[in-house]
Amino acid sequence: MAEADPITGKITDEDIERARRQIGVPKFAYNKPYNAIASSDGMSHFAFACGDANPLYHDRAYGAGTRWRDQIAPPLFLHATGTNLTPKPDAETKALFKGLFRGVGKYYTGVDWTWWRPIYPDERVFVERSTSNIQVKESSAFSGGRTVTETYRDLYVDRAGTPVGRREEHYLSAEREGTKKAGRYAAIQRQSYTPDDIARIDEVYAAEVRRGASPRFWEDVEVGEELVPVAKGPLTMVDIIAFHMGMGLSSSGIGPLGLGYAQRRKMPAFYVPDAYGVPDVVQRVHWDHERAQALGLPTSYDYGQMRTSWLIHLVTNWMGDDAWLWKLSCQSRAFNFMGDTTICTGKVVAKRIDGANAVVDLELASTNQRGENTAPGTASVILPSRVHGPVVLPAPEADTLLRGAAILQSAADRIKR
Repeated sequence: MAEADPITGKITDEDIERARRQIGVPKFAYNKPYNAIASSDGMSHFAFACGDANPLYHDRAYGAGTRWRDQIAPPLFLHATGTNLTPKPDAETKALFKGLFRGVGKYYTGVDWTWWRPIYPDERVFVERSTSNIQVKESSAFSGGRTVTETYRDLYVDRAGTPVGRREEHYLSAEREGTKKAGRYAAIQRQSYTPDDIARIDEVYAAEVRRGASPRFWEDVEVGEELVPVAKGPLTMVDIIAFHMGMGLSSSGIGPLGLGYAQRRKMPAFYVPDAYGVPDVVQRVHWDHERAQALGLPTSYDYGQMRTSWLIHLVTNWMGDDAWLWKLSCQSRAFNFMGDTTICTGKVVAKRIDGANAVVDLELASTNQRGENTAPGTASVILPSRVHGPVVLPAPEADTLLRGAAILQSAADRIKR
């Protein structure tokens, strides 16, 4: 039975103009964060969801023996926390944000992360989200038609308003009918594996090395040095379920049973009937084979944030407990379909001294069994130095410090009124 919806949403000039007017305007969050408090268990569950067994993210006793003096959150844990203090919008602001790009496919295309300090158990983090950039292409190789890339900036701060991290996340809106006509994935079928194929993947898993408590000094690193690869896959439904267990189901507030019904009343456009007439979230392309095929794709696929977490796993394995992952960027260049296997690799491309920091720059890759680098990336790591000393945490820019303070001050001023 065919899908009930025609998949014919269009990108309009009016929507593009309204998206540009959203730049810099803080967005109210209708849904609570998955982790309002950064609990020890929540941090551990998050690392588990990423397939990362690093004890620094799981064991407070282990963390107490490191320079951080406690368990710390995996870098990407910010994705699953952060209470938004932006007040409910007035009528004008609500109209500005309502119903943008209805019926149009929206795809995660990449992210730029910066981290300034660790998150410890029992901390509460606050976040402000706003659109920071809009880019339009009239003809895209991805969809064969018009696309819009929206960049969302999330600034995370502690209870003093001091910035702890920043995310610039990129999403591509594309007309779904164009995606079907483009036929880019028409020749791709779900991957099958022989026992020998699985054995070769298992060899990569078995060879994984975690630097851990042994310091990696800046002076010992050479340009061209390669990181020990990390295997991820073949991608299964268990991986998708585990992702949701650690990171939450959705910032859109979708939920099971009666909670799903309540959300469907609030966001009817987010629900599309399946082949059996059951209204289900458009997000089901990540687990519903038939829905993915209706959009011109061979099968369901992963979340882009999963591959970000995999590259982080690669880098933190290499750098060790005493180092600091300062920046990481990655792009989603192609879908990672159910059954695909990703091997994460990296190499050192530069060394430099940046103020008090001894920095190493890395080039990263996420290569599937078809030889495609589906998520290329870069990272900057601060390492301990025999000459320059231990890691000094990087400082946010002056305007970021000011914005962080303003987030908490504005919330306090509203309480006083």
